[in-house]
Amino acid sequence: MRPCLLPILSVALAACSDDAAHPAVSRTGPVWFVDEGLERGVDFTHRSGHEERFLFPELMGGGVALFDKDGDGDLDLFMVQSGSLVRPEASDHRLYENDGSGRFLDVTRASGITPGGYGMGVAAADYDADGDVDLYITCVGPNRLLQNDGGGRFTDVTHVAGVGDGSWGTSAAFVDFDRDGHLDLFITNYVDWSLAGEEDCFDPTGLPDYCSPLAYSAPSVDTLYRANGDGTFQDVTAAMGLEASPGNGLGVVTGDFDGDGMMDIFVANDQMPDSLWVHGEDGGLVDRGERLGCARDPHGNPRAGMGVDAADVEGDGDLDLLVVHMAREQDGFFRNRGGGFVEETRQSGIGMGTFRRTRFGVGFHDFNNDGWLDIYVANGRVNQMMPPISEDDIYAEPNSLLAGTPEGRWESVAPAGGTSPAVELTSRGAAFGDIDGDGGIDVVVGNRDSRVQLLMNVAWQGGQWIALRLLDGGRDALGATASVEVDGRPQRRSVKPGYSYCSSSDASVHFGLGDESAPLEVEVRWPDGELETFGPVAPGGRRTLVRGQGR
Repeated sequence: MRPCLLPILSVALAACSDDAAHPAVSRTGPVWFVDEGLERGVDFTHRSGHEERFLFPELMGGGVALFDKDGDGDLDLFMVQSGSLVRPEASDHRLYENDGSGRFLDVTRASGITPGGYGMGVAAADYDADGDVDLYITCVGPNRLLQNDGGGRFTDVTHVAGVGDGSWGTSAAFVDFDRDGHLDLFITNYVDWSLAGEEDCFDPTGLPDYCSPLAYSAPSVDTLYRANGDGTFQDVTAAMGLEASPGNGLGVVTGDFDGDGMMDIFVANDQMPDSLWVHGEDGGLVDRGERLGCARDPHGNPRAGMGVDAADVEGDGDLDLLVVHMAREQDGFFRNRGGGFVEETRQSGIGMGTFRRTRFGVGFHDFNNDGWLDIYVANGRVNQMMPPISEDDIYAEPNSLLAGTPEGRWESVAPAGGTSPAVELTSRGAAFGDIDGDGGIDVVVGNRDSRVQLLMNVAWQGGQWIALRLLDGGRDALGATASVEVDGRPQRRSVKPGYSYCSSSDASVHFGLGDESAPLEVEVRWPDGELETFGPVAPGGRRTLVRGQGR
């Protein structure tokens, strides 16, 4: 195996001058989150399996899912385990049941979930439309589909369903990309890697370290499975044109980015141009990331794309994008101008707010319920090129929290990550949802070779809120959007549990309403484009809106 040096990132002088014109703004104040994982019964610890040799997949695991496994209205928790790449060790994934108050009981043994696979990430959705949320686990090949048989018991149906892709899968998302009413499955694949073909890499001082994906020169083709409607799938990767743009895929998010009424798929690629798969005239998918302006940085350079989220941050009816990157690379915040994207990372305040960290899990949410979307980012290094922050973990970094403002910008929150003291771990996956039903969006963070964090929201008090579950045919209407108007300003949220990094979040949509306490009219656009209005709906709770029961 040939030795190789890790690439050293360079920062363009033009970017430095732009940052001087748009300096980072910090907001210092009370904590936003309190880590209560152990107190609430979640004792999961991730294992990468690292011993002596630096095996590339050890660096990347730590997926998380927040979902309602048993239909009782609260969020349960699934943690993806990695394990060992060299020892015959089964990966013991863990399932925790919410007791309704935000406290958890480990129910893995009773759930039927068996160990297996070197786990990376997870996607959660009711793929078979039976009313129960199922799980798809990505691995360093092959992946696994766990069918929920009701009440939270699962059966491995990977072989029967035909979705055991053997690549190195990372993030995944269920999406009805062809609008036939059945949920299809998209999987981002990272590097064509094998233990036998592992490279030996070193940091600039000559010490062994993890490789960059560029050391392998082996980008992978992502995988698309089309649902047949009977619980089985067909691999349509080649037929839909995905082989035209291989990449080092890490993050994925879905949405109608070009306004044609069909669901598109955005993929964050590591040190390669990102991909935006939209529908072509011939019925296939076409990568329009370059043409629409969301594939590279403003200077034409690809970046180390990891986590990603999409939201209508302006309430103007289209989806904007946030792609998070490696230390010394600015994140990519792309405003959707209808027909194309314009990067406004530095102008928005995001640029220098996250610049010093390596970012993975990410989410747009209104954590303090003031009506403006905030940003949470889970951070953790991938090499030893900078002096360590923690003596216990040379890859550890504090996470980041940015508060949204009425001016359409974001301000970095101190203490770092909204917790005191700042927690310094190698964070990877992040999932979002209201764990205890109190109206504040909480965060679950998966950490490499460390315990999981349950960051309970203490910043939401004082702001009004409403959470909506949109049901179509008895299941979460993935791809639907809900809109409300507060103080003359529209807010729009999409049903998309698959975003962030290797994780799956609550499918409900959450609105922070500030001081607004009057009942709301809610407009829902269902996945097939049909509009329906519900209301008046009173704030201050979780409501379920069922298709056909509005007007």
